[in-house]
Amino acid sequence: MVPQVHSRTESTLPRRAFLKSVLGAGVLGCTGFKSRALLAAQEQRRPNVVLIMTDDQGYGDLACHGNPIIKTPNLDKLHREAVRFTDFHVDPTCSPTRGALMSGKYSHHARVWHTICGGNFLRKTEVTMAEVFKGSGYRTAIFGKWHLGGNYPYRPMDRGFDEWLGQGDGGTGTTADYFTNDRVNDMYIHNGHWERHEGWGPDVFFRNATKFIESTERGTPFFLYLSTYVPHSPHAIPDRSWLKDHEAKVPLSTAYFYASIERIDANIRLLRKYLDDKGLAQNTIFIFMTDNGGTAGTEVFNAGMRAKKGSPYEGGHRVPFFIHWPAGRIKHGSDVSDLTAHIDVLPTLIELCNLKRPAGITFDGRSFKKQLHSPGLKLGPRTLVVERQRTIRPQKWNGAVAMTNRWRLVNNEELYDIVADPGQQTNVAARHTDVVEALRKDFDRYWARVTPGDREHPRVIIGSPHDEETFCHPMDWYVDGTPWNHAQVAAGPKKMGSWPVAVHQAGTYRFEVSRWPREANACIRGVPDLRKQVDAWDRNQPISELIYGSEYKALPVHSIGIEVGGFAESKKVADKDTYLRFDIRLQAGNYDVKAVMLDEQKQMIAGAYYVYVRRFRR
Repeated sequence: MVPQVHSRTESTLPRRAFLKSVLGAGVLGCTGFKSRALLAAQEQRRPNVVLIMTDDQGYGDLACHGNPIIKTPNLDKLHREAVRFTDFHVDPTCSPTRGALMSGKYSHHARVWHTICGGNFLRKTEVTMAEVFKGSGYRTAIFGKWHLGGNYPYRPMDRGFDEWLGQGDGGTGTTADYFTNDRVNDMYIHNGHWERHEGWGPDVFFRNATKFIESTERGTPFFLYLSTYVPHSPHAIPDRSWLKDHEAKVPLSTAYFYASIERIDANIRLLRKYLDDKGLAQNTIFIFMTDNGGTAGTEVFNAGMRAKKGSPYEGGHRVPFFIHWPAGRIKHGSDVSDLTAHIDVLPTLIELCNLKRPAGITFDGRSFKKQLHSPGLKLGPRTLVVERQRTIRPQKWNGAVAMTNRWRLVNNEELYDIVADPGQQTNVAARHTDVVEALRKDFDRYWARVTPGDREHPRVIIGSPHDEETFCHPMDWYVDGTPWNHAQVAAGPKKMGSWPVAVHQAGTYRFEVSRWPREANACIRGVPDLRKQVDAWDRNQPISELIYGSEYKALPVHSIGIEVGGFAESKKVADKDTYLRFDIRLQAGNYDVKAVMLDEQKQMIAGAYYVYVRRFRR
């Protein structure tokens, strides 16, 4: 019998009510003593949690999974010492996986259906993993990639994280990021403000993660989410020696990809040693996973799986998941082969750490706590769904798979017996029509629950005391083919969209509108004169070309117009203007902001790509 999809309901308790009900609750701390006499008492204390997630690293991009090229001795060691989940699944792309992980719900159910176009915003009604930990007395931090919203109230600091160090919401080179960032000696957002940090991106994050642990008061448990932007492209490293002998064996892009993973591997060794030296390792739940299937390394080794990132086939969404916790006396060195997923992590951690479960919320995932002690245990049957979506309008069965322990129904057409055919080479749909029909019914129930309101536009709040200035950029336009990285904007695409906002309080709002972001320091009609040397590339060229292979394009902008609610105005552009300023009186409420660059005939060249908004105070 094919299992049914878990039932899912929206929260009946507002997010703020949940937080109010649990914040400030006292908890016992953990100090990680190693002596046997104290271990039993220690096990009764809430453990620390370190959750590491790399970006675009596939199941096959580890030596312990059989890769013959890459060297990952420290992840291999963690693999030997951990409970390993060998049939663990996430979404095929970045933001959806992160939304599901943080909420314990299917990404589509949490309304995270894309990496751009506002489809990456984790809706403010969702309670996040960080909020759950914070509500039980944990200190919380994120170092690295969030990609679930870059303006208030969607930033990590608005969603339960006490400490946040990251880059632009989508990562290096996206329009949300600082224009000159390239992974080496970059600008980072620290609790809402840009600051410079020396070094390679992941080194910066791991280094600051240890500072966060060091600054956490002894006895206070912590939740640390360490989410690297690599090995996702663009590939830039500060030292070409990191490539070792990879260049002779694999394509250059794969060499950079492997070098990034190996550097993360070295950082994991340092972090684990730090935890051990501080007496924290015993009672720290240490998790390693990745956010989707592989990319640059799949042609070299893909662990026998079909396809890669973005695909509904196994290679798009089956990833590593290792968990290690000495004080929990889980069955280290064992494999869990039962079908599990990212939506299971939050329910599991709630049980393992004895956290207060949010009232009124039904998770899509379920706890696998029992399997950590009995890895061979099979939990009740179920059907899991993974989707790609990434479309302005929802499309049923678009890049989707319905999964059970044995079966994979791909795109509503192809059925694979994953036990007999792990490489998914033989479509057996015609021989198992009963299985196909049952999985289709499961998917129908899933679809009916996750799609209502799924494309409702998230609104960032302007004029809030929690965020003095709102940064609007084209990655958030709800438009097919919207330019999402600086290189695309540099080419001057003829695209236009709007930004949905909510005005916090009545007043005059100042809108600074430009073709370039501020730090580019370029005239509206001109192009930036910026170059940055990255040692590994050994060349000096425009930032946009360095990162994505594009060149700057000047646009013949004669004037810029803006529309906000019933307000509309246009102004001429002078040669030296880097932006135009519009002061607009607005009442509290919802508005759509639209700005456009016009030529001398008042014809649209493109939407104005960058707008900065703040409440004007004389």
